[in-house]
Amino acid sequence: MTSTEPEPGQVAVVAFAQSRHARATEGLSEVEMLLPVLRDVLDQTGLSTGQIDFTCSGSSDYLAGRPFSFTMALDGVGAWPPIAESHVETDGAWALYEAWVKLLTGEAETALVYSYGKSSAGDLPEVLTRQLDPYYLAPLWPDSVSLAALQARALLDAEATSERELAGIAARSRAAAADNPHAQVRGTSPDADALLSDGYVAQPLRRHDLPPVSDGAAAVVLATGRTARRLTAHPAWIRGMDHRIEAHSPGARDLTRSPSTRLAAEHAGLFDPGAPPVDVAELHAPFTAQEVVLRDALRLGEETAVNPSGGPLTANPVMAAGLIRIGEAAARIARGEARRAVAHATSGPCLQQNLVAVLESDAPAEGGPRAGGPAEDGSAEDGFAEDGFVKDGQGGEGA
Repeated sequence: MTSTEPEPGQVAVVAFAQSRHARATEGLSEVEMLLPVLRDVLDQTGLSTGQIDFTCSGSSDYLAGRPFSFTMALDGVGAWPPIAESHVETDGAWALYEAWVKLLTGEAETALVYSYGKSSAGDLPEVLTRQLDPYYLAPLWPDSVSLAALQARALLDAEATSERELAGIAARSRAAAADNPHAQVRGTSPDADALLSDGYVAQPLRRHDLPPVSDGAAAVVLATGRTARRLTAHPAWIRGMDHRIEAHSPGARDLTRSPSTRLAAEHAGLFDPGAPPVDVAELHAPFTAQEVVLRDALRLGEETAVNPSGGPLTANPVMAAGLIRIGEAAARIARGEARRAVAHATSGPCLQQNLVAVLESDAPAEGGPRAGGPAEDGSAEDGFAEDGFVKDGQGGEGA
């Protein structure tokens, strides 16, 4: 689509915020970790909780270790007076999907979507075994790293990648994260050769092929049509979104391919004839080998910048990492660094469930960060927050 004005019923990301992800947030509850993020994302729009029509969250009781843990997070939102609220027991990207549908039906004009996860509270690879088939596979306790290693081995055996290519993906991701203040793994990145000198964690995966264990949270505000225009001068319009699922058992799938990602991308409009090229792709690929699979499924070429934020290899808060991909893609559009972006989220073992969102600007990309972006002291000029969205409702309607 190349229209310059949103059609009636169009929905946009108008604000995005995330925490500074860490290996462990000891002494902080989920509510305390989430509250600054919620305050940040609402401040960007100038809205209060009472002005949000619909709220939807994503989290996991298995990470928290108690049932209905999401109800405690509502203390950070403020559920009195009563609000219209929903919750999904999965990554916040699926909460955003629910909110998107709600707005498309006309039942709401604004929505707050948030998700969070404290992965440090337990043994994350073993906790994730609870996603597996409870009769045949889960009793064997194959952890998430071992399953990802099987997928990587399948790709290597099919000559679809190499250990050097995987190390290159890790090195590129770490280098990109150097400019991301929210990333957990930052700083000078070693080259592929240096990374290949490390020993295996689960052959053929080395430490750099794995995501860090992360605590973190993220939040997004969605709005429709003119409301989006009123809240920010640079909305990121969601042109299409879809999610698909594959067989539960990894043994019933070809792990070198992701047909569910391809199908979701088709229905989201990624491959529509005449559509602009994809400038940025934020892929929820927690393991390096999974990026190879996703690039093929989404038909991404060298012209597309993949995970310029560093991606989940540099910060992977479970239940929030997928929502962050959508937020990061939207922020690139808001800053004028991309005209069209694709965001991907996954859940389950070896890319079992996949969501794809296509986002677009309604103005030509400027080809780089906006002039007057974050200053050296960390402040933002010309009314732009660090994420690229207009601060405090500046710009207004028609800006």
